[in-house]
Amino acid sequence: MSGAREDFTRHLAQTSAAPIGLEIVRAEGAWIYAADGRRYLDFIAGIGVSALGHGHPAVRAAIAEQARRHLHVMVYGEYVIAAQARLAARIAELLPPALGRVYFTNSGAEAIEGALKTARKHTGREGFVAFDGAYHGDTMGALALMGNAAFRAPFGTLPGPVRHLPYDDAAALTAIDHSVAAVVVEPVQAEGGVRIPSREFMMALRERCDRSGAILIFDEVLTGLGRTGRLFAMEHSGVVPDLVVLAKALGGGLPLGAFAGRDELMAKLAHDPPLGHITTFGGHPLSCAAGLAALEVIVAERLWERAERVGVALRARLAGLVGTEIVALRGIGLLAGLEFAQAATAHRFVAATIARGVIINWTLNADRVVRMAPPLTIAETEVDFALAAMTDALVGLRRGA
Repeated sequence: MSGAREDFTRHLAQTSAAPIGLEIVRAEGAWIYAADGRRYLDFIAGIGVSALGHGHPAVRAAIAEQARRHLHVMVYGEYVIAAQARLAARIAELLPPALGRVYFTNSGAEAIEGALKTARKHTGREGFVAFDGAYHGDTMGALALMGNAAFRAPFGTLPGPVRHLPYDDAAALTAIDHSVAAVVVEPVQAEGGVRIPSREFMMALRERCDRSGAILIFDEVLTGLGRTGRLFAMEHSGVVPDLVVLAKALGGGLPLGAFAGRDELMAKLAHDPPLGHITTFGGHPLSCAAGLAALEVIVAERLWERAERVGVALRARLAGLVGTEIVALRGIGLLAGLEFAQAATAHRFVAATIARGVIINWTLNADRVVRMAPPLTIAETEVDFALAAMTDALVGLRRGA
């Protein structure tokens, strides 16, 4: 029988020419353990999914309990399933009142698709607005919103029309007119290079959508649930969108996405025709049980406050790395980005840091930016380990190692 690595190479569809290739045997807390006996500090939390680290006891217990009760029983929305209903109610309690109705999906990209459909059905319009540097997923509709033309171009004509505006440029918002069904924006661009917009831009965007009748959609797939030092990133600007999209940390390590809005907006999905937007596995009971357990830990321990405190300390230390190779540092909460002068140097830095036992990555739409998004539960000693590895990696690059 062939080994996992051989099967990976021969039979699994690849997404890059040079995958990292770590063969994972287990994961616990902030650490991932590989088949070669090494362990790696997961300083990106599985790209934001593992906000509590890997294998949190409360999440494991919730999964086991739900697995004893039942798994999939019916297309989402037709049966009353306690795990779904309880998680929806808890999310509604934590979001602003205008976002009290929740639709569960399998992923963030699927939630974006549902939000786009809702906006079109509500407004009767077809156009969308997104922003340069944006990343909203890789399904066809989500890809059309992508702020990097190089990722859109190979796939021909995409759903739209979509107009891309410069991010954090209030003057550009005059392009949002009565042809626009929805504007989709990240309160902080993660794949765009950890770009943090001004409060004034976000307020102007809300005002422009109100004036034009466009639906304002916030993509909080990565920024939601404590990542930015608030429970939701929208709190930094005080702007409440018409729809918010959640995923990644929402499932506690299992696949789960959602979009939420006010009753009359979300009701558009239930008629003319009925079942006009459905999902077989979205809101899977196991994912919802895990998600509720994870959410309760985040809230009970107020982990967004910890993210703010640890993030400030992390950025203070990362500032010491800025120099010839690294030209800028940006961050908010436990989300940080180091911008390199050259993309090739950023990529070598990532590889060198992983070789030293710390997993980081560069961002898709700004490949000169290296991103860090560790678990919200990361220990100070683990931050020390990460900083030592990155410092050593940078020294090695300067020496040509």
